Amino acid sequence: MTAAATRPDPAPHFVAVAAALAQSPQPATSLAALDTAMAGAIGHKLFTVLAVNWARGENQRYYSNQPVAYPVGGSKPIQPDSPSVRDVIIGGKCRFNRNYAELSEAFFDHELIRSLGCESSVNVPVRWNGTTIGMLNLLHESGYYGDADIPTLSVFAALAVPALLDIIKAW
Repeated sequence: MTAAATRPDPAPHFVAVAAALAQSPQPATSLAALDTAMAGAIGHKLFTVLAVNWARGENQRYYSNQPVAYPVGGSKPIQPDSPSVRDVIIGGKCRFNRNYAELSEAFFDHELIRSLGCESSVNVPVRWNGTTIGMLNLLHESGYYGDADIPTLSVFAALAVPALLDIIKAW
């Protein structure tokens, strides 16, 4: 399944995440609900949520569905000249790596990513008040994600705003 047109109706998944926003504890409940919902509506083998910590100049991992390979608490420096920072964090646009060649150029840990069965990715900006506050990162087999997924990804990103605001206020 590689085209958004063949993906399931995302509406029940949106409703599940919205319901999780009212539960506690937060932000853990919302992030886990996002993982489950995005797996059902779009699909992923690896899913992480990063918060953008401008004060520290890094992206900090707050959720991972594969914590052995990608543990919570990991971070990556914000490199202003990188395409992902330019496109996702500054530009506020989804960034696709559609195959392993693109993925290997974008990620220094591409061999670990490939060992998890992933050869494509999409980084989705989570924006609030005109600023990217975090990213949802989905990875899957080669060619899995495309532009047709952007509307669904955008709604999930909007549903992630409260969890990321909760993370940021704790800094």
